[in-house]
Amino acid sequence: MSRPLTVHRLPPRSLAGRLFVMQVVVLAAVVAGCAALAYVNARDRADDEARHRVVATAAAVADAASVLAAVRSADPSAALQPYAERVRAGAGVDFVTIMDTRGVRWTHPDPALIGKRFLGHIGPALRGRTFTETYTGTLGPSVRVVTPVRDGSHVVALVSVGITVDTISHHLRGQLAALAAVALGALALSGLGTYVTNRRLRRHTHGMAAEELGRMYDYHQATLHALREGLVLLDADRTVVLCNDAARDLLTLRGEVVGRGVADLGLPASLTGALLSAGPRVDEVHLTAERVVLVNTSPVRGGEQRGTVVTLRDHTELQALTGELDSVRGFAEALRSQAHEAANRLHTVVSLIELGRPEEAVDFATAELRLAQALTDQVVSAVGEPVLAALLLGKAAEAHERGVDLTVTADSRIDDGVLPADLAGRDLVTLLGNLVDNAIDAAIEGSGQHGGRPSVEVTARAEDGELLLRVADSGPGVDPGAIREVFRRGWSTKSQGHGLGLALVEQTARRRGGGVSLAQGPGGGAEFTVRLPLVAPGTEVPA
Repeated sequence: MSRPLTVHRLPPRSLAGRLFVMQVVVLAAVVAGCAALAYVNARDRADDEARHRVVATAAAVADAASVLAAVRSADPSAALQPYAERVRAGAGVDFVTIMDTRGVRWTHPDPALIGKRFLGHIGPALRGRTFTETYTGTLGPSVRVVTPVRDGSHVVALVSVGITVDTISHHLRGQLAALAAVALGALALSGLGTYVTNRRLRRHTHGMAAEELGRMYDYHQATLHALREGLVLLDADRTVVLCNDAARDLLTLRGEVVGRGVADLGLPASLTGALLSAGPRVDEVHLTAERVVLVNTSPVRGGEQRGTVVTLRDHTELQALTGELDSVRGFAEALRSQAHEAANRLHTVVSLIELGRPEEAVDFATAELRLAQALTDQVVSAVGEPVLAALLLGKAAEAHERGVDLTVTADSRIDDGVLPADLAGRDLVTLLGNLVDNAIDAAIEGSGQHGGRPSVEVTARAEDGELLLRVADSGPGVDPGAIREVFRRGWSTKSQGHGLGLALVEQTARRRGGGVSLAQGPGGGAEFTVRLPLVAPGTEVPA
């Protein structure tokens, strides 16, 4: 049974390898073309040089007075042959032939040919004109000139000077060898430079082929658009090199981003500082115009800092859930403490009954119930919004447990259904919960300054088409010089790690089209006021 034929495919050649082969072929073609052009030019120059040399030599011989005198003598060859040989050796030509007007030689490099007829054309020279030609004579093909020797106006002799084609070719072969050496040297040097360059390119492309690089780019683009986390790449000058769709949404960026500096993106100062920082940042919480963003930065180093990789995660929902969880946790702690206190009070009531004092037991039990029920009745009757009512009751229990009196002002009034449907309960928890938490902490901090029991006063009412939330405390207040910094992320009078609550309040109020302000409260502490429109901008309020 025959085995199936297996075809082994060669791996695709890398991009650097393809470029190297292409560059070598191009270089070889260029060098070969240049060498061919140089050879043709050298050959033409050699021919021209030979023609100029023979013409100049022939003219000098024809004009020599000794030549004319020898022509008039009885034996011209005796005087002209030695002279012609000296001229031939000195001028570097192959032959100097002097002849009569019939073409009979008086001189020749081969003495045996003296007296024989010249092989070539002499007609134009007999008519008084100097001419050149390439002709095959006794010495082989040669470039020669024939010029007349004049005695006055009469042509009395002829002079022919020539250089053989072999002599020209021999001289040209020497030039060709030098030209070939230069061409090979240029090709070798260019090939070496191309090899070094392509080796570096191979290292940067990791030996991948062009198809692999194209496929990787396609995956790269698809990955960037599929990532739900924001990704921003910055170069060493803190200019945006890459920004994916998630990052544009999280940072609320508009228009072209790539090529712009971080400082020109219009981001909050704290976030801009984090992106401009040279060191890494790990899970830092920053606020943008509409979101809470978790920022991580990592410098890209390769001998020197090349840039920074920035990843962004949306922390808005988690931050809101964390705030709600903190409120629920505080409420649970308050209920646990109240359950413990209720058990103690129950033991006290039982003990009073056992001691035969039922009237005192009833008074003791109903007094605590009246206080708790009075606050519950006040909150429920004033605030019909379930989320706000539950939040205030929970914060009141927590404040009572921490030794702070939390009261709701008599002018508070929010009927059920007044708040618009798009005003999420989560936003209400963020606004009022953070303000109350901040007020409780401030009241406890300032309890030793004003004397008396720490207190927090809450006002919540809907009036004139807007929701008003006001929280005042009996704390130390805020330094007037720091009022502008209160709502900046990271500002806090407490330990490190705080300072986000008021920034979230300001962000949420601004996102809902409202605002938050800070003033001095009636008791000397801080008074925060939040105003939110109950209708969207541009919506007509029904009459």
